[in-house]
Amino acid sequence: MELRHIRYFVAVAEECHFGRAAERLHIAQPPLSQQIKQLEAELGVPLLVRTTRKVELTPAGVRYLERARGILAAINAAGEEAGWVAAGLAGRVSIGFTGSATYELLPMLTRTLRQEMPGVELDLKGEMLTPSQVEALEDRSLDIGFLRPPVRDPKLEVMVFRREPLIAVLPEEHPLTGSGSVQLRELRDEPFICYPSHHRSVLHDAIYDACQRAGFRPSSVQEVGETATLVSFVAAGLGVALVPASVQHLTVTGAVYRPLAGTTEEVALAVAARTGDESPLVKRVLTRIRTLLGGGRPTSI
Repeated sequence: MELRHIRYFVAVAEECHFGRAAERLHIAQPPLSQQIKQLEAELGVPLLVRTTRKVELTPAGVRYLERARGILAAINAAGEEAGWVAAGLAGRVSIGFTGSATYELLPMLTRTLRQEMPGVELDLKGEMLTPSQVEALEDRSLDIGFLRPPVRDPKLEVMVFRREPLIAVLPEEHPLTGSGSVQLRELRDEPFICYPSHHRSVLHDAIYDACQRAGFRPSSVQEVGETATLVSFVAAGLGVALVPASVQHLTVTGAVYRPLAGTTEEVALAVAARTGDESPLVKRVLTRIRTLLGGGRPTSI
């Protein structure tokens, strides 16, 4: 059975006349009649009752017409969808977010992209550490990532769009919460809740470097992988932490955020994608994201 058999049958069934169906299909009537007979022979059931004046559907023909119309509609829809995907108007894009970006950028970008690109399915992955995002971008399980530089991978294009200060997270009963800001050196004797070490988190090294410049190295450290867990541990009174300022968008009862005084410690936030990715959809989404973020500058660091 070929697709043309289905198209021919639908035309004859809808016109109830071989002559008009042949004109509609721009073919001669005898070959059309022959094709319908071949279809009936292959199915093993009569679909049409032919008389000298008209053509009528058999009960089997009525049911077959319903199915045939569905098949043709699905084929047409598939063709349209393929065109939308080729034009970057439909499909699936996987986007990863580092911890702090999960609570600020993810909601904002998702609302905008869903409103402006209704045909695009967004597969969102929050609380992803930078090394995990780099690996996922390389193996194509992720298309776009919001991560913390440095990223030393020539296969990825990284655009820094923001630098934000580190701030302190304190348990609400901590005596330093009474101040408008905190000197980093005031935390030297505190137990720290920190992001994972051994190159699993860019922020871990940035925080340790900031503490060393303040004259100390955290002596008691508990490592956690997710920002929400980190802030929750602080709220539980297990220690203090340093986080990017955007983490303030995460509200956890019992945790208080305070800016650091006398320091300009900052961390970068960047959007990354595979260099030369040819997907029209990824290009379209990435272009819109970059516009929303106000440009930025490419970097290979």
